[in-house]
Amino acid sequence: MSVSHTKERILDAAETLMWEKSFHSVGLNEILKAVGVPKGSFYHYFESKEHFGVELLKHYIAEATRENTLALLTDEIEADPMKRLLLHLEKSITTFQENGGKCPCLVLKLASEVTSLSEAMREVLAKGMPVWMGILCGVFEEAIANGNIATSVDSKVEAALVRDLWAGAIQRSTISQSPEPMKQALTYLRKHFKDLKNSSVS
Repeated sequence: MSVSHTKERILDAAETLMWEKSFHSVGLNEILKAVGVPKGSFYHYFESKEHFGVELLKHYIAEATRENTLALLTDEIEADPMKRLLLHLEKSITTFQENGGKCPCLVLKLASEVTSLSEAMREVLAKGMPVWMGILCGVFEEAIANGNIATSVDSKVEAALVRDLWAGAIQRSTISQSPEPMKQALTYLRKHFKDLKNSSVS
């Protein structure tokens, strides 16, 4: 078995455990048992639990970036970029419901826990956020280029609005164990995007 494959297996297993618990409550033995590798294998790939956390976040962010790029910056599913974004957010609500009200984003789930305790992990999150914001900016820039929304729209401002609104809605939904905050945010964004579209032809 290749070194990279074993490392990926450890990270994949740990990622699943983090969804269920938290970074600090998941112990090394629990991770090793899930993967079926000896303790020496863990320390071969990770110098410490903090280093492991850094690699875990990098692993998740890279996966999510690939998925978000495919979902939001390709027109195979939906030609209209704004409708494409709404479909993506609807899928997030479905994931939330199917997973019993668990936070659908591991970054959001772990961010408040690790940023004050690990500067290295905070830096990974800080570097990943602009990448995800760039994907959202790309959606709005495509919509502007296609005439779906007004040329006066600031793609960076709109991307920040979507990201911050959706992150807050996910947090409220997770706390209340209800999809309603996410549904309310989606309703707002649907109307907001319609206003941006109407302004392009007014």
